[in-house]
Amino acid sequence: MEQIDVRILDREYRLSVTPEDKDRLVRAAQMVDSKMRAIRDSGRVTSTDRIAVLAALQFAHQILGNGNDTQAQQAAEVSRRLRKINDTLETELRQQENLF
Repeated sequence: MEQIDVRILDREYRLSVTPEDKDRLVRAAQMVDSKMRAIRDSGRVTSTDRIAVLAALQFAHQILGNGNDTQAQQAAEVSRRLRKINDTLETELRQQENLF
């Protein structure tokens, strides 16, 4: 583990991270900083706590939305594959019937 410093909304945070996760954590901190700055700069929210909660909610909403899209895509892919397998089986069964 190593220690890194990240800056989010003008505050420094020291975090422990494995070398293989370092780049991803730095990018995550940059995303959080960007989201929190956008919320703060909108002028509607000034409390750092509220900004953090709103940023967390927005990220959670995005993640859950992406999960649903992914699940729907996976379900569609499974249905497509099952139809293809079924079509193949029907074709093979017809050919078998013709042999007898």
